Amino acid sequence: MLPVLKQLNSKRIVLASSSPRRKELLKTVGLNVESCASTFDENLDLKDFNGFAEFVEETALQKVLEVANRLNAKAEADGKPKVDIVIGADTMVTLDGRMYGKPTSKDDAIETLQKLNGKTNIVYTGVAIKYADHIHTFTEMTEVQFGNCTTEQIKAYVDTGEPLDKAGSYGIQHIGSTLVERINGDFYTVMGLPVYRLSHKLNQLFQEYQ
Repeated sequence: MLPVLKQLNSKRIVLASSSPRRKELLKTVGLNVESCASTFDENLDLKDFNGFAEFVEETALQKVLEVANRLNAKAEADGKPKVDIVIGADTMVTLDGRMYGKPTSKDDAIETLQKLNGKTNIVYTGVAIKYADHIHTFTEMTEVQFGNCTTEQIKAYVDTGEPLDKAGSYGIQHIGSTLVERINGDFYTVMGLPVYRLSHKLNQLFQEYQ
């Protein structure tokens, strides 16, 4: 992406998310983005999809389409240029065929972490990119092996408040890293945005549709 970074930054790029982590990752690689949280009601049913990858991709896509349609309608009404690129993502932690999203309470977070404890969970992050009139989606998957933590450690972690807005009730980049023994795959997929693959795809889309 580096050879076309300047040209990409001449476009209006929107992240369809209010996640400070995702925005910071994009800023870290040099992209100038604005954030716009999607109002898409995340009520898709896993049973309607052929697995977790399809599910998170479709959720990410619906977030992107909602933001793109809303912002472009406003731009048209205001007589301003439409959004050039919209990026969205959805992350889900899975274990034994079950999905774990954001916890509903501290007790829910503790229960989830006790289930993940000592086991390998799989994190899926689906990404959708709307580049002008072109849509591209993909999913990255990373295995996360939890260490054997005591109930006291898990409760102390939940008490920090860190897990309460994160899929699977943990964040790998801060205090939650003390629960993780090792990973197999892209670290940034667990954070919520697979940077390498996203950068590669943005470069490819620019080359194809500039």
